[in-house]
Amino acid sequence: MIRKLCFILFAGLAVPLSAQGLRVGDGTSGMRLLSLDSCRAMALRNNKQIAVSKVKQDVAANIRKAARTKYLPHVSAIGTYQYTSKEFSLLSDEHKAALTGMGTNAATGIQGALNSITSSVPMQNIGAVLGAMGLNLDGLSQMTEQGLQEFAGKLNGVGQDIVDALRTDTRNLFAGSVMFVQPVFMGGSIIALNKMADINEDMQRNSADLRRQATIYNTDKAYWQVVSLRHKQKLAEAYLELLKKLDSDVHKMIDEGVATKSDGLSVDVKLNEAEMTLTRVNDGLVLSKMLLCQTIGLPINEDVTLADENTENIVVEEVTPTLNVEMAVENRPELKMLDNGIRLTKQLTNVLKAGNLPMVAMTGGYVVTNPSMVNSFERKFRGLWNVGVLVRVPLWNWGDVMYKVRASKGATSIATLERAEAREMIELQVNQNTFRVTEANKKLTMAKSNIERADENLRTANLGFREGVITPTVVMEAQTAWLQAQSQKIDAEIDVKLSQVDLQKSLGTLE
Repeated sequence: MIRKLCFILFAGLAVPLSAQGLRVGDGTSGMRLLSLDSCRAMALRNNKQIAVSKVKQDVAANIRKAARTKYLPHVSAIGTYQYTSKEFSLLSDEHKAALTGMGTNAATGIQGALNSITSSVPMQNIGAVLGAMGLNLDGLSQMTEQGLQEFAGKLNGVGQDIVDALRTDTRNLFAGSVMFVQPVFMGGSIIALNKMADINEDMQRNSADLRRQATIYNTDKAYWQVVSLRHKQKLAEAYLELLKKLDSDVHKMIDEGVATKSDGLSVDVKLNEAEMTLTRVNDGLVLSKMLLCQTIGLPINEDVTLADENTENIVVEEVTPTLNVEMAVENRPELKMLDNGIRLTKQLTNVLKAGNLPMVAMTGGYVVTNPSMVNSFERKFRGLWNVGVLVRVPLWNWGDVMYKVRASKGATSIATLERAEAREMIELQVNQNTFRVTEANKKLTMAKSNIERADENLRTANLGFREGVITPTVVMEAQTAWLQAQSQKIDAEIDVKLSQVDLQKSLGTLE
């Protein structure tokens, strides 16, 4: 039994044992007395995975807060500068030439019209009319030519002004805007994302509960392992003392000639075996204390004493278990996490379905540009407000959303089946642990009755040995039976403790 325990402890300590935990208490280097409750508290305080679970809960809370912001308008500012090799033009080259030469073209047309009139009316008639007005034909020609030239020049200037006014000068473009987008209808995706954030936060709480129960469970196992080995150490020491006394008595009897050397050698062999057993128990106790210290966050070589180590008997409260599968289903964090997983996949399906639904959002903002177009084209920063509605309607995606929705529903089915399987396994655990508690109580009762028989058998053997009617071999058999009975009693007491812890863990009530 001791060899098996040592093997288990060596296997459990295959992880690095140099990790140091945080010291608690007054910091003295003396013996530290620890109860089961204090070990649990220290383990919960110093366990790294529990600290990780707390951080994950904070992360989940921040993700939930971030999801809430999707309901609110988002405001952003944008600024840009762009240089182009050519500027945009509102007028073609032909239009520019026509506008800059429209005075010349108009004067040419007027001059042609005058020439046409002159050619169609007799010159003597024109001369008579001009003479009556105090003018002559040569003077009128000079005045007309000069006026047309002035008219053409002014009109050409007006055309050039129009061309200059319509120049965009967009080779250097500056623009800036402040925009907001307010979701109105996103196909239900925002609602689903917020529900997923809530479920994720609940899942992290359940994960923290699972880690907390696992830490308490491992602490209890390590604690009672130390207690068991400490009591077996005392038992091995008592057994060794019995053998030493028997060995001394047998060697005295050999000296007196009432016992043989064979009897002495048999006792010596038993004595060596007892010393080896005590050594293995001592080694196992050291290793189990290292494991306990690592579990509760103390240096692995810390000198600790447990409250249940030095008691004469391990205090055991026999509990009559009640089979209650529904309590386990309601309390077990594993099932709660699987429920969270099912709900997450359902909400993911809703998010994917939103890909086939229209989306509506309100937009607005303020845009400023240079050059601006508010008052024609100006090399100034000018802006304007804008408000609009954005609608996106999916028309065709080759069934992409449909396939994703089917895959998500498949994930929901898988999670549901896994939850059903986990429930069956938990029901089996509850039944097994309930049965184990009952059996542990029975074994403890039988172990206590065996102790009485073994004590009486050892007393009778010692009495017969002193009277000389019983050989040393019979005494050693009685001592071995007494050792086995005492060891079985310790195992039964520890088994009661651990079976109760197992039952509490399977019911989800381990606190």
